[in-house]
Amino acid sequence: MDPISEFENDVARNIDGLCRDSGLKQQSLDWLLATLPHLYSYNFRWLSRPIIQYPQDMVALQELIWQIRPDLVIEAGIAHGGSLILSASMLALLDYCDAVEAGSTLDPRATRRRVLGIDIDIRPHNRAAIEAHPMSHRIDMIQGSSIAPEIVAKVHAMASQFQKVLVILDSNHTHEHVLAELEAYAPLTSKGSYCVVFDTVVEDLPDSMFLDRPWGKGDNPKTAVWEFLRRLREEGRTASDGAPLDLSIDKDLESKLLITVAPDGYLKRVP
Repeated sequence: MDPISEFENDVARNIDGLCRDSGLKQQSLDWLLATLPHLYSYNFRWLSRPIIQYPQDMVALQELIWQIRPDLVIEAGIAHGGSLILSASMLALLDYCDAVEAGSTLDPRATRRRVLGIDIDIRPHNRAAIEAHPMSHRIDMIQGSSIAPEIVAKVHAMASQFQKVLVILDSNHTHEHVLAELEAYAPLTSKGSYCVVFDTVVEDLPDSMFLDRPWGKGDNPKTAVWEFLRRLREEGRTASDGAPLDLSIDKDLESKLLITVAPDGYLKRVP
């Protein structure tokens, strides 16, 4: 066996071991719970913009973008814009590598790969900071509710111009809202790509953590994911490319992260 294949086999065995280690999984969840009162996820930035995300999930996103090589990343939820900048910078790296492999010179503003962010309230100071960022030329933003029919129509119209789409949902975390987002945007997920639903971990945390929020146990992104997957199994849905929509939870990705705010939230579309 060649060294590269041997290493990949070792990694697969490592992940399988992590998947089976229920004690370590619980310790990881306990650690995450202990960090929440300290607003741990607020501590990190991507190319200067606050991202409000755990580092493990940031690493997972860059791995997925490199693996999928999307033409369009759709993100519901903008906040300070760090996640938009992460996606845009990864798309810039993809374009750079494509140019190197083709032996051509890259014009940083001549790119087909883009990021589309949606938020019901893009605060002026955040919009100004995002638009002033060097990655802004790859980013489009729409202000409005991600589940409003006119917003959904705009997103679908833009997505129709792209071949490979990655979807990230990280806005209002109530069951009803996330389920509506899944119905609206999961069908845009390209074959082999992902629809990532963040903060599914709410279901695994005590209600006391969310006394000032409209979501909690039984009403959160994870319950929405479970219901949407039930609908896919029992009722079926058609993807925007006309094929049946088939999504499955990527448990291997979740297991290798151990610490993630998206358990059951990394949904891969079966090719």
